[in-house]
This record gives sequence, C-alpha cells and structure tokens, in this order.
Amino acid sequence: YPRSSHTATVLKDGKVLVTGGTINRTSQNTVELYDPSTGTWSITGNLNNRRVWHTASILTNGRVLVAGGLGEAGILSSTELYD
Repeated sequence: YPRSSHTATVLKDGKVLVTGGTINRTSQNTVELYDPSTGTWSITGNLNNRRVWHTASILTNGRVLVAGGLGEAGILSSTELYD
C-alpha cells in the first residue's frame, strides 16, 4: 500500500525494511520487507506502537533500531528492535 511518514532501511542482505507511517491518513504499526532482487513485498510483523515520523537505524549487529516518532497518544519516547 502507498505510505507516507514511514522509514525505509536497507538491510545488510540488500532487502528494504519499511516500518510504520500512514496509509490513507491512518497511522500504521505494520512492518514490510521489500526484496529488490525479486520485486516482492512481504509482511514481516508489527511494531508494538503505531508510529509516524520516527527513525530507523541499522546497527552493527544487523538489527534495526526504531525510535521515537508520533503515536496515537502523542510523542513516543519508546524504541523497538527488528531482528
């Protein structure tokens, strides 16, 4: 689905992790993985919180740290890890 206010993080294997954002003006907690070698998308899980305008940073161990942003109740101070 088309999104806005999400993050897209290139993983070490070349796949792209897309987290949160909005779809049709509704905030999301979905996490999708795009494989550019096959052109396919797959749902890979959910964030604990719906997030927009957050950050996602790949760590040296390959995990992705998702932090902050806005949630349903306002500014989020929480973090989540994708492994």
